[in-house]
Parts: sequence; structure tokens; C-alpha cells
Amino acid sequence: MLAIIKSGGKQYKVVQGDKVKVEKIEGVEGDKVVFETLFLGDEKSADLNPKTEVEGKIVSQTKDDKVWGMKHKAKKRYKMKFGHKQLRTEVEITKIAR
Repeated sequence: MLAIIKSGGKQYKVVQGDKVKVEKIEGVEGDKVVFETLFLGDEKSADLNPKTEVEGKIVSQTKDDKVWGMKHKAKKRYKMKFGHKQLRTEVEITKIAR
């Protein structure tokens, strides 16, 4: 069974047992989370407006690698380098209920 879930403004394709890294979700390791489902189906059938729950368990809370950026204004002697580490939550999909 395949499901498409929504978390943090992004969509993820998941099946039961997958581990997915999503934007930070409040909670600690071992907490249960429920996702909004946009699509549910398999090779034979599909449901675009499912009334299902996709449950997951938080595996870890981490940060991504640092991403560097730069601001620059031409002819004004202005340059600024900055970095950002995005917070991530790794979630294991435990149940896709129909």
C-alpha cells in the first residue's frame, strides 16, 4: 500500500516500514505522529481523497549539513556570507490504516 503524505508544506511518497526525513516536528524519540494523507493506492486501485491515517514513530531529531549563501550588492562594497542548518526529524512509518 502506497500513500502520499503532507508534512511541513512538502509531500512524501511512503510505504509501511519506510524511514523519511521531514522538517522538524515537535516531540522526542519514540513519540507517535499522525500525517495528513493526500493519496492512497497501489497498482490496482487509487483513492485521491482518502479518509485514512498514516502513523509514524519519531526515530531521531537531527540537523542537516550547513548550507552556505552569499549576499552581494554591486558597486557598493557590500558582501555578506551566511550559513544555515535545517532541523530535521527522521520518522519511521509504522501504520497505514484504511
